[in-house]
Amino acid sequence: MQAPKPLTTTHIAGISSMATRQVLAELADAYCQRSGVKAAFESVGGVDAAKRVQAGEPFDVVVLAAEAIDKLIASRHVVAGSRSDLVRSAVAIAVRAGAPKPDIDTEAALRRAVLSARTIGHSTGPSGTALLQLFERWGIADTVRPRIVQAPPGVPVGQLVADGEVEIGFQQYSEMMHMSGIEVLGQMPPGCEIVSVFSAGLCAVSKQADAVRALIDFMRSPAAVEAMQRQGMEPAAV
Repeated sequence: MQAPKPLTTTHIAGISSMATRQVLAELADAYCQRSGVKAAFESVGGVDAAKRVQAGEPFDVVVLAAEAIDKLIASRHVVAGSRSDLVRSAVAIAVRAGAPKPDIDTEAALRRAVLSARTIGHSTGPSGTALLQLFERWGIADTVRPRIVQAPPGVPVGQLVADGEVEIGFQQYSEMMHMSGIEVLGQMPPGCEIVSVFSAGLCAVSKQADAVRALIDFMRSPAAVEAMQRQGMEPAAV
């Protein structure tokens, strides 16, 4: 009996935010080896990625924070019912390599570290919003607001930390773990964890719906778990 032929599509074009860049590259390569189907993701700032999907650029699949996918479904740029949660990504904390390492082991200790930092970096998107909400809950938002630096879209917070532009930075661990010039102190302590879910969606302009769904199924399968964990993430489905 002959082995089943791979799907006949030649190329699946995807776009994603920077947080999932490494894991999607690894999974796309693994899927190509398994199926013969080529997939490539362009990774940019999440805000820019959503705008490009809204502009009707010819992408087949988009991977963004779950909330962003929901907005694209609401605007009919992503097919209703196609959202598939892929990974859970925790926010981590970093300082410049060689700099003093503040205590972040408890929520109270992290609050003190934030208050003592000269500058505080965060990203655009849901993790940055959640961090600012945390500062509001702590009652320090007005105090630290003049010291907050938001990374431009597509620029890793870790780069700002490495360049000395911010003293302490907050972003997904997956974006910090491979960056040189910084030291990752750890993830947010118990009581103030920030975890983002990144999801895939079928773009409304795609003409390869079946091929995209097959790719997404693979990225949600047990075969993808090790790649997710290597890139500092966990599968969204537990």
